[in-house]
Amino acid sequence: MRSILFAVCALILIAVPVSPQPQPYKPLSFQLECAASDCPLLYGAPQTTGMRSGFVRLKPGESVGAHTTGDHEEALVILQGRGTAEVEGHAPLTLSSRMLAYIPPRTRHNVTNTGPDLLEYVYVVAPVGNNLP
Repeated sequence: MRSILFAVCALILIAVPVSPQPQPYKPLSFQLECAASDCPLLYGAPQTTGMRSGFVRLKPGESVGAHTTGDHEEALVILQGRGTAEVEGHAPLTLSSRMLAYIPPRTRHNVTNTGPDLLEYVYVVAPVGNNLP
């Protein structure tokens, strides 16, 4: 009886994968509607392989606050308004509608609305893997 039980257990272990198979990633689209000033859009794994994204809306004079994305690079797609991106160790970047700004990994940075209207942008943050020096 023990040998039969052992054989059944061994078959179950062989038949059941040790780790679940990853779900295939699916394309998606959605409206950029957000009632708050900072709304996540993509959340990283398991929704993506690591990319995160969000929509930011800043009133005149507001800033997101200094932060770093660690071992992630970041792109800012400016939808409307004017502002600056202060990036540690670099001259401030001027931001305006229909621009893209790149923030390297491991840099402290802050975005401030310097214009008279709302500054709206989408950020995309992606891991850089083991390619960092």
